Amino acid sequence: MVDAHLHVIDPRFPLVPNQGYVPPRFTVDDYRSRVAGLGVVGGAVVSGSFQGHDQTYLCAALADLGPGFAGVTQLPASVPDERVLELHRAGVRAVRFNLRRGGAADPAGIERLARRVHDLAGWHAEFYLDAAALEDLAPVLRRLPRAGVDHLGMSAAGLPRLLELVRHGVKVKATGFGRVDLDVRETLVRIHAVDPTALLFGTDLPGTRAPRPFRVGDTELIVDALGRDDAAAVLHHNAAAWYGLPRPAATG
Repeated sequence: MVDAHLHVIDPRFPLVPNQGYVPPRFTVDDYRSRVAGLGVVGGAVVSGSFQGHDQTYLCAALADLGPGFAGVTQLPASVPDERVLELHRAGVRAVRFNLRRGGAADPAGIERLARRVHDLAGWHAEFYLDAAALEDLAPVLRRLPRAGVDHLGMSAAGLPRLLELVRHGVKVKATGFGRVDLDVRETLVRIHAVDPTALLFGTDLPGTRAPRPFRVGDTELIVDALGRDDAAAVLHHNAAAWYGLPRPAATG
């Protein structure tokens, strides 16, 4: 498995209350313990709203986790080019726009930053939002060279708009099954039918603020919905390709 969406919450580094919320600790060691036995060979460590624009925790986590893991971070529009390249050397591969938790929904500013980090370092842009509220941003996502949407777009109401983005090459994280307002199985099938490379599975651990965090049955749901061969792409191959992570050597 490549875990395309996980959080590390290390109290040694700055945490910023978001809407009054500060999450409990979830360190690299906590993560390793939680996924032991799941066959995780890599993944993406994603900055949360409660980490603001700090990357000290992220660089430390990527160093601890090793070369199979990439970083997804939040950046201010004023970030210098040199800082983007420095973060790239540390393993960061994407910028995140967290509109669900109060990030600025400025389409022009989002597009400028997303294009700048792509031109500088080949990064893609990830969006945490409700696809039902994509009216102003949908044209931006269609124009971006590489973009993805978290947590299946969050709502059934947003699925038609999300599917249209998938037709334009936007990736979708099959994550947060316990926090979405939609039929997960049906949504997986419909996205996969449009583009078999679109879905990237992630645990979303530790599942901050989710009514129901990750459970092993979430991976079984993917196999049940898509079949074993197609599920292998969702659970590993798609995310490995998207983040530029190594694939295990063939055996036998």
